[in-house]
Amino acid sequence: MTTSGALVVLGGLPGTGKSTIARPLARALKAAYLRIDTIEQALVDSGELTARPRVAGYVAGYALARDQLANGVDVVVECVNPLRLTRDAWRAVGSRVLEVELVCSDPREHRARVEGRTADIPGLALPTWRDVVEREYEPWDRDHLVLDTAAASAAECVELVLRHLGGS
Repeated sequence: MTTSGALVVLGGLPGTGKSTIARPLARALKAAYLRIDTIEQALVDSGELTARPRVAGYVAGYALARDQLANGVDVVVECVNPLRLTRDAWRAVGSRVLEVELVCSDPREHRARVEGRTADIPGLALPTWRDVVEREYEPWDRDHLVLDTAAASAAECVELVLRHLGGS
């Protein structure tokens, strides 16, 4: 299956600003917006799972993104994307993939964001700061766009991604 749309994958630990950047980015691109937390919570809400999904949300996201790209629709995906395995799987979804890692270089700011959040998905249990710090998150081992949300506003990050897409 050939794809013609661009796939932008926004990854990073919880509290780095993924939702804050993904939504306006998707609007600016007129792109489909896929949020793995939303998919996973919908799976939980179905009542068919005995445990919180670890893989199913990503697999559903890959399939949904592939369908949109096949229709020529750009896709913005928001997910932690913590492992090389998940990063490789997103790359396999499309031919034009921009990988973006969001970081928050100020640990106090990052912690305040994590501890001050409220869930915007009904039923979603947000991670604690300890959950974030202890989360398995493999270092990136390839070229990708890194945006520090402690140093740049959400609007600036969106603009940087748009500029990067324009040049690729």
